Amino acid sequence: MITVQDFISSFNSLIFIVFMLLYAYQMFYILVAFFRKHKGKNPKNIKQHKYGFIIAARNEANVIAHLIDSIHQQDYPSELVRIFVIADNCTDDTAKVARDAGAVVYERFNQDQVGKGYALDFGLKCIERDFGTENIEGFFIFDADNLLSKNYISKMNTIFDEGYSVVTSYRNSKNFSTNWLTAGYSLWFLRESKYLNNSRMLMDTNCAVSGTGFLVNAEVFKENDGWHYTLLTEDIEFSVDCAVTGRKIGYADAEFYDEQPTTFAQSWSQRMRWAKGFYQVFGQYGKKLVGNWLINFSFSCYDLTMTIFPALFITLACCLTNLCILIYALFLGSAGGDLIGITLSSLGTTVSNFYITVFLVGLLTTITEWKRIDCPKGKKILYLFTFPLFMFTYVPIAIAALFKKVKWDPIAHNVTKKIEDIENQ
Repeated sequence: MITVQDFISSFNSLIFIVFMLLYAYQMFYILVAFFRKHKGKNPKNIKQHKYGFIIAARNEANVIAHLIDSIHQQDYPSELVRIFVIADNCTDDTAKVARDAGAVVYERFNQDQVGKGYALDFGLKCIERDFGTENIEGFFIFDADNLLSKNYISKMNTIFDEGYSVVTSYRNSKNFSTNWLTAGYSLWFLRESKYLNNSRMLMDTNCAVSGTGFLVNAEVFKENDGWHYTLLTEDIEFSVDCAVTGRKIGYADAEFYDEQPTTFAQSWSQRMRWAKGFYQVFGQYGKKLVGNWLINFSFSCYDLTMTIFPALFITLACCLTNLCILIYALFLGSAGGDLIGITLSSLGTTVSNFYITVFLVGLLTTITEWKRIDCPKGKKILYLFTFPLFMFTYVPIAIAALFKKVKWDPIAHNVTKKIEDIENQ
């Protein structure tokens, strides 16, 4: 007869094994990143395309001029680039600052349809009305707090010219060193760039866009009649739609810099939106996504399924099951002493395995991306140990997102660095 003690021990071990099996392919991704290189077109045969930048901004007067300046400083013909800013429900001087910096600005006021997806759709329709889209071959999507390395467009253009409908890029951080939260975000995005999207590109499977810093062929917007991705995580929604419809997303080692939330309250709000958005995306696209990898053997769809679904729910299942058994043991009083000990020990082993796994991922990323991380050496090492803690805070966030109504809330950006401040250090 199986006892409760046997069950909890076997359950936690099974959860860890299932988790490792589901994500074993990402270990292979790491090997791919080390041993494969992208073979692109001959540089002499690369065409320089015409691009538009679309920047959705809400009360970003502090930072938007620096992004526009970094676009103006590109080693790419300026006559092939236009900059458009969507000042979305702004109550500050974002529109004026952007115009003064040289952008075409559209102001949008709509308190019912709130979110980046709606702003992008509004902007695309304004651009088509005023400029047409025949002369713009691709649109870059950026957030106002971003900064671009000076060869960003050139590197993105190289991959775009290979025929990819969408190209994503290397996401670095403006404020890695601020605290354990900003470092946690930054390490995750660096790992995502180097050991997920880079490896996907090398294996000729679909990459995934992540919030900002990506390029979309103008034909995609024409086919879709604008931008109709308006869930809380419109980036993942777009990536999943590309995977299920067969639209290819590529990756370029083109570096840009992003600002991360600095307080736990901001981080909680943002990641609550992400978690809820993952649930929304799976609810809307899950059937198609799973069907594509079970029936059509689409590895891209399997990869994205693993990205948006199992990690959160496997972790939730483990924690909630252990918590229920622990509560049961507490109600038993003195008779539940052994069960309490076994449950806590088993849960501790699970948490330790999680910590070690995430720590090793952070360690590898920190070692290989060391020179690209703008942070004192001591802090780089310190934040290796806090990275697993940052990731573990997703557990209560994921649980809360199941029950809480979540809306899109902007996060203030105050890091007023210029691209020269980062690249000249």
